[in-house]
Amino acid sequence: MDMKEFSDLIEQRIKKLEELRQMGIEPFGGTFYAENHASELQDKFNSSTKESLEESVVSCSLAGRIVSMRDFGKAVFAHIQDATGKIQLYFKKDVLGEKQVIVKKLDIGDIIGLKGQLFRTRTNELTIEVKDFVILAKSLRPLPEKWHGLKDIETRYRQRYVDLIVNPDVRQTFAQRSVIIKAIRDFLESQGFIEVETPMMQQIPGGATARPFKTHHIALGIDLYLRIAPELYLKRLLVGGYERVYELNRNFRNEGISTKHNPEFSMLEFYIAYRDYNFLMSFTEELISYVAHRALGTLKIPYGDTTIDLTPPWPRIPMREALLQKGVPPEVLNNREKAIAWAKAQHIEINEDATHGKILDEIFKERVEPELVQPTFIIDYPVELSPLAKKKQDNPELVERFELFIASREIANAFSELTDPMDQHDRFAKQVEAKKQGDEEAHWMDEDFVRALEYGMPPAAGEGIGIDRLVMLLTNSQSIRDVILFPQLKPEQ
Repeated sequence: MDMKEFSDLIEQRIKKLEELRQMGIEPFGGTFYAENHASELQDKFNSSTKESLEESVVSCSLAGRIVSMRDFGKAVFAHIQDATGKIQLYFKKDVLGEKQVIVKKLDIGDIIGLKGQLFRTRTNELTIEVKDFVILAKSLRPLPEKWHGLKDIETRYRQRYVDLIVNPDVRQTFAQRSVIIKAIRDFLESQGFIEVETPMMQQIPGGATARPFKTHHIALGIDLYLRIAPELYLKRLLVGGYERVYELNRNFRNEGISTKHNPEFSMLEFYIAYRDYNFLMSFTEELISYVAHRALGTLKIPYGDTTIDLTPPWPRIPMREALLQKGVPPEVLNNREKAIAWAKAQHIEINEDATHGKILDEIFKERVEPELVQPTFIIDYPVELSPLAKKKQDNPELVERFELFIASREIANAFSELTDPMDQHDRFAKQVEAKKQGDEEAHWMDEDFVRALEYGMPPAAGEGIGIDRLVMLLTNSQSIRDVILFPQLKPEQ
């Protein structure tokens, strides 16, 4: 459809709107109390015969959007779609009388409320014979592609409201998202966790290595930052005496946009006192298995062209061992200069000023991460990658940390928490130096958090799970934008 055809259709609809008003009909109506939904009628009367429907006289009422119309002169067939599904309508002049004139003013996309009676057509389709109806909203724009579905990816994300109208699978994905989030809450609360809220605007953005978004508070005269993680506030609650806390909310990171990243994303973060990262690995297996079973009824789930098996236990592989398994020479793990030279030879993009641990992390992302399809815990990371994690007693160059990978993506990040205030202060100081050297994602110094640790924080373990990526996995979605209702996009030209 070219732009002129499109404009002509809009003009025709505006003309119908004006004609309705001249007839004394308001095209943008008020309330309508529907007693039924399309799927409820389909399910309840799916096995009812034509004769039984005629004998019992099943009256019904519902509201929704017209998504198809066929005009046969004295009769019009249409389909109406509500939040649950579709059902056919039958507008008959002999029944509606003068109101059939108004039927002729209806278009695909209009929202109506109706009352009618169920019957079966000659083709045996369950149908509502409309006895009366009201217009609740006149659609001035035609639905895309002759109303057989919206395929253009850019339009789908930018005009999600249209995407939801014409693509029922998209609505189902976001319904599943709601089920997944509810299951997470149910599981955590069954384990004694309480849900809390911490600031989204922070004077010091902490809890992760990421570049923040900056804003300014006029009344206080200070700069603030949208949070990159809730971690340091949740740990303050452990200092204050809570033992099991979680937060489900938004984080903001000023980074690139891809199939895996959106600047605004949903995160589950939870903390448990008197436990370590070994406990959290088993706990994570339980949590994700529970959520998958609630959402899908199975632990073997399709993803792309493979099947992911979420059945515990999942492998636990040290990061260094994972690198060796993928052909990274041992000397690369032990020498920064050799790591730089090897990464260059392998055409792996690195920052030559980065620490040895960061270079190994870039090598890991290129060589190991794509191979981690089935659920796998990668454990024991270099200390410089984890400024908030507890060091391993048998090797202080590593920390008690794991990342969970499924379908070649990081799903969760967790560690035994650093509770030594002096060690924490020293690590913050090193991060400040890294920031001075140009690392924009390095952690800030947070003196108040160090002060909180000086009051004493119990040994604890904490974890963050990317909700969007988990939903991607459980809904077989290939892009993060498929599971965020309104993803961030470039301005419309």
